[in-house]
Amino acid sequence: MFKVLSRYLGRFRRDQRGAVIVEMTLITPLMLILSAGVFEFGNLIHDKLLMEAGLTDAARFAARCNSQLYTDSGLGAINCATIAANIAAFGNAAGTPPARVAGWQASDVTVTTNYSCQDTVSGGVIQYRSTTAQVCTVRASGTYAYPDVGMLSFIGIGPLTLHGSHDERLIRF
Repeated sequence: MFKVLSRYLGRFRRDQRGAVIVEMTLITPLMLILSAGVFEFGNLIHDKLLMEAGLTDAARFAARCNSQLYTDSGLGAINCATIAANIAAFGNAAGTPPARVAGWQASDVTVTTNYSCQDTVSGGVIQYRSTTAQVCTVRASGTYAYPDVGMLSFIGIGPLTLHGSHDERLIRF
């Protein structure tokens, strides 16, 4: 009996046919989890970059938007902050879908048009290069609740909220 068992164990030890399937079964779950993590992180970075591009466009528009100029030319008063928020979220002034980032709305964007002005020189240090004593900026900021694909919640990271802002120097004309 011992001889028969020894013969079968010896043959099993020399046989290599099932080695690949065993290795594959051990490695596959790890590779799938790593691949899903890379996909999730890439998606998160992509949404953040789209959001920041929208905020940059909104701040650039708000810095150049002068509602008094539109009123004087007979075009009527426009709300620069509302149009800038639409540009940030949707990429157009009308605010028509599709959004830059799925689920991002103009209500998630705040455009500060009450301009904050800083002195160009503070404590003897030049803060801004300018021909005027003060430099005024416009700020567009926004938040976006990132809807994860599932990988983040799988590893125990709760819901994420992306934040971004962009300051643009005010251009008066």
